Amino acid sequence: MTASPLTYRSPAGRWVLLATVLGSSLAFIDSTVVNIALPAIGEDLGGGAAGLQWTVNGYALTLASLILLGGSLGDRFGRKRVFLIGVGWFAVASLLCGLAQSTEMLVAARGLQGIGGALLTPGALAILEASFAREDRAKAIGAWSGLGGIGGALGPFLGGWLIEVGNWRLIFLINVPIAALVMLVAARHVPETRNPAAPRELDVAGVLTGAAGLGGLTYGFTAWPANGPGSPQVLISLLIGVAGLVAFVLTERRSPHPMLPLEIFGTRAFTGANLVTFLVYAANGGVFFLVVLNLQVVAGFSPLAAGLALLPVTVLMLLLSARAGALGQRIGPRIPMTVGPAIAAAGLLWMSRIDAGASYWTDVLPAVLIFGLGLTLLVAPLTATALGALDDRYAGVASGVNNAVARAAGLLSVAILPLAAGIGTGDLTNAADLHPTYRNSLMICAALMLAGGGVAALLIPARLRAHTAASPAAEDREAGPVSTISATTASASPIRTYCDIAGPPVHPRAKP
Repeated sequence: MTASPLTYRSPAGRWVLLATVLGSSLAFIDSTVVNIALPAIGEDLGGGAAGLQWTVNGYALTLASLILLGGSLGDRFGRKRVFLIGVGWFAVASLLCGLAQSTEMLVAARGLQGIGGALLTPGALAILEASFAREDRAKAIGAWSGLGGIGGALGPFLGGWLIEVGNWRLIFLINVPIAALVMLVAARHVPETRNPAAPRELDVAGVLTGAAGLGGLTYGFTAWPANGPGSPQVLISLLIGVAGLVAFVLTERRSPHPMLPLEIFGTRAFTGANLVTFLVYAANGGVFFLVVLNLQVVAGFSPLAAGLALLPVTVLMLLLSARAGALGQRIGPRIPMTVGPAIAAAGLLWMSRIDAGASYWTDVLPAVLIFGLGLTLLVAPLTATALGALDDRYAGVASGVNNAVARAAGLLSVAILPLAAGIGTGDLTNAADLHPTYRNSLMICAALMLAGGGVAALLIPARLRAHTAASPAAEDREAGPVSTISATTASASPIRTYCDIAGPPVHPRAKP
């Protein structure tokens, strides 16, 4: 904790809130607006289907691989310091993205962006939790999440508008002045905090083997359509991926400070929640990658109109997630986690029919609303179950693992879906190639949603058992517990927070 905890209504507290909201919004908004820019990027730089996939996955790969390490570095070396490094790193990488002259340069810069995102994303919540007085934490986190939700809703509008009035490069270049403002405010007003009980050793072997596993699989599946399954490039990449994941499991089993303590998967509810997370967020990754592409390339929507098409999903989650969390607390998580994916799947089947000349009001909006309602019913109970299935001392690990699972699922989805849907050597910016791939992909995503609901019905308990809250001394050492969207254990009251569709919020205590 800081020497003098901040209060919510104090000027100092508001400055800290401003820095964390703007900083975390950088990473979140950038991950959504890039999808809107993909057709323009493809026309300008080329690179084919694989180039567009890597434009998304270059960022997702490094973010998913390093986000737990980022939280650990903040605990050990100072959350403010690591947050500032992450924001500065993100700004430089964004500048490189905006200046990229080839697909290869853009993908490399996107990978650097993901490193910055992994450093700054865990830090925002950790700074709020460690800086504010205990009685004001819920207010600060609620304001952070609400303002973040508004930023997320404005992101597609801003991205589409920038592409229409300028070009795709502006969606990256605008990050630079925003990051400069964040660094100025944070340097002057954010107090430094650390966790003195943080392990001195970092799980570097776990980070490297996990990144090799995810990277190998992603590269292999992305290269498969153009090179064929028998290509040495594909085979070697997939073998590296499998070997990396096996080595990761062995490393975590033997590490004294594992990034992923394997014993937590002995709890059926926790394992079930993460299986549901993997299936559902794999579907989400495909949807948010392909829908805006199809709307522009096949249906003829402008970048702005395509960006706003999925806005109702964000609005529904912002308005109704707290109620969904309360419902999950009242009736238990199994029913909403089973019914929610089924509703979302129905929306995806409707969405798969979007074709040339589609009308937003009759062909797109109804499907998006059904999909959004299904997600809203699902996400809050899912996050609550992932956190509440384990004892409170594992709250940070549980949230961090759930976030990493969600991001890894989206990463692999973008790599595998076009292959599974039959893209072959086709081009995702060509309507004739894209539309059948899009239709088949949305059907696969609907099947993933239904599978997630089936797993929930089998593995998620009707009620979560109560856990003993961590002692105040432990909370002071580790900056206290944070709840996500109405995600609470039996001993905590719900906090209304906004959930990033790309992945659940990262608990500040999530660390290797």
